[in-house]
Amino acid sequence: MQEVWHLMEQQTWFWLLTVALTSLCIGSFLNVVIYRLPVMMQRNWQSECRVILEQAPQQSEPTTFNLMTPGSTCPKCNSKIKLQHNIPLLSWVFLGGKCAYCQTPIAKRYPFVELLTGAASLWLAWHFSATPQALVYLLVTWVLIVLIFIDIDHMLLPDQLTLPLLWFALLAAVAGITIPPAEAITGAAVGYLSLWSIYWAFKLLTGKEGMGFGDFKLLAVFGALMGWQSLLIIVLLSSVVGAVIGATQLAVQGKDKATPIPFGPYLAIAGWLTLLYGEQLSRWYLSLLGA
Repeated sequence: MQEVWHLMEQQTWFWLLTVALTSLCIGSFLNVVIYRLPVMMQRNWQSECRVILEQAPQQSEPTTFNLMTPGSTCPKCNSKIKLQHNIPLLSWVFLGGKCAYCQTPIAKRYPFVELLTGAASLWLAWHFSATPQALVYLLVTWVLIVLIFIDIDHMLLPDQLTLPLLWFALLAAVAGITIPPAEAITGAAVGYLSLWSIYWAFKLLTGKEGMGFGDFKLLAVFGALMGWQSLLIIVLLSSVVGAVIGATQLAVQGKDKATPIPFGPYLAIAGWLTLLYGEQLSRWYLSLLGA
């Protein structure tokens, strides 16, 4: 394994090729997580509620449902998806975007997530080269993609993802891969408390909830990765992008302005861009202020 890593450090093409192929396969698994994790959470909540209410479990539910079991099937004809039909991107192209058995169209999101995972990972790998820091940021990128799509679908940033990611970011600092541990701890605390304070100020003034607790934890992750100094840029960038895209989306779909919009995707995108281009974004922002 050490020899392979040395080869990646010395040969950029081998590093990029490895990341590209690996991330495409990871993207296929991310599709599974995006769909199944919310279902698993919902079933767990329902099970806990039945225990509290002393109700009998529903016999119609499968005994095992997790990220590995049961195997992937077509939602229309329930046919099991074979290995040759599950090759990232290629299978979707060769099958013409349809199920191999019932010819039901396959949602375009599946190849899009695979392509997005591959492109984002390759971009990051090229930017940071073959370094331990790049490996940390690759894992962060994959989790962010899952969080983005779950938040879009369910207005939810699961603790099952945000909290382990926060601990991972702190441990990366302790290992000397990212920033000094003291800066990581401070960044995590400032990231969480800043949005937490905004949340409560908004709620006290309006009686409404402006964001979810998952957003606090996600910003804490970025604070742990980059320090508290990066947080202002992340919040400003996510707010601007969110306002523009959100307003456009509401106008196109004809929805009311009171319709809730997930903030997590914009926060995740802004944080990811800051991982790569934090210094450039800071200089650009200061130039706008005339500093």
